Amino acid sequence: QVHLKESGGGLVQAGHSLRVSCVASGRDISLTMMGWFRQAPGKEREFVGGIDWRTGGTVYADSVRGRFTVSRDDTENTLYLQMDSLKPEDTALYSCAMTEVGRRLSFIPTAYRGYDYWGQGTQVTVST
Repeated sequence: QVHLKESGGGLVQAGHSLRVSCVASGRDISLTMMGWFRQAPGKEREFVGGIDWRTGGTVYADSVRGRFTVSRDDTENTLYLQMDSLKPEDTALYSCAMTEVGRRLSFIPTAYRGYDYWGQGTQVTVST
C-alpha cells in the first residue's frame, strides 16, 4: 500500500520562501514519476511541477518556472517543493502524487489523471 504524506505548509508573506515535503512509503519508488499539484478554493487542480525519480529530470508549469524547484532525496524517499518569491496567487492546498511503478513511463505526466497515488495535501497561504 502506497502512502504519501505532505508537510511543511503554512502562512508566509509575499516574496518569502517555503519548502514543502512529501514522504513516500510502501513501495519502491525508484522507477516512478512524482508530481506536485495545487488547488485553490473555487479553482481546478493545477499541475505545479514533477520529477523523474530515476533521472532527476524535472518539468514545471509556466506559472512557477524560475521560482519553484522540485527535488528528491533518494535515501529518505522524500520529494520536495522549494517555493521562492511567493505570491498571494500561490495560495492553495499543495498535494504530491506518484505514478504506479509498473507503468514504466518515459515522461512526467502533467495531468492529474496521469497519477495513481495522492497525498492529503498541505495548505500554503501567502499573505500580502
